[in-house]
Amino acid sequence: MSGVPLRVVSYNVHGLRDDRAALVGLVRDLAPDVLVVQEAPRRFRWRQKCALLASETGLVVAAGGLPSLGNLLLVSMRVAIRRTWCLRYPLTPGRHLRGAVFAEASVRGAAFTVSGSHLATDPAERPAQAAFWKEEMARAEGPLIAAADLNEGPGGSAWRMVEDGLLGAGDDIPTFPATLPQRRIDGLFVTPDVSIQSYEIISTDRARAASDHLPVVADLLLPSSQP
Repeated sequence: MSGVPLRVVSYNVHGLRDDRAALVGLVRDLAPDVLVVQEAPRRFRWRQKCALLASETGLVVAAGGLPSLGNLLLVSMRVAIRRTWCLRYPLTPGRHLRGAVFAEASVRGAAFTVSGSHLATDPAERPAQAAFWKEEMARAEGPLIAAADLNEGPGGSAWRMVEDGLLGAGDDIPTFPATLPQRRIDGLFVTPDVSIQSYEIISTDRARAASDHLPVVADLLLPSSQP
């Protein structure tokens, strides 16, 4: 099958509170072209902390951090970033402010949009946030990749809303908590013009030490813009 390969990893890094060396080593070994991070630095000195994480993992910061409330996009040098923007969801009084990050990018001439988000733990909040995110994703032209900690499984209304019209990667393999996974709450979705070549939840001892979530890894094939 012709196309341009792209490796994407979606990872809730638990605010970098766990085994940092395990996290960095794992990401380096996975060698993603795009790393979609949830619970990245978003407070004091967040720019420096995000830049340090990128440097340690051999990637560069594309977008996110504080403006997207902890959602962060890191990319390899294969990926050219054309435009970035961030989204904040309406705040429910007494709850955490959440949002999403977007980037228009290209690799070897194949253009795509990638977005990451982290939906609320409160089931009453999630559907509205998912709808807000989905509305913004619908504006993207061409191939789209979306990855998130949705805080609910494939049967939930927010998950179904995000997945509507997209292809979900993989079976219902649990991703949380990492030490003894019981729930699948981390998802990766693509538009039908993107081919999912392979998909894996990394559940090694190192992954269990690195964060309270297991990372989602997908090898994709983007439609080539070359004749």
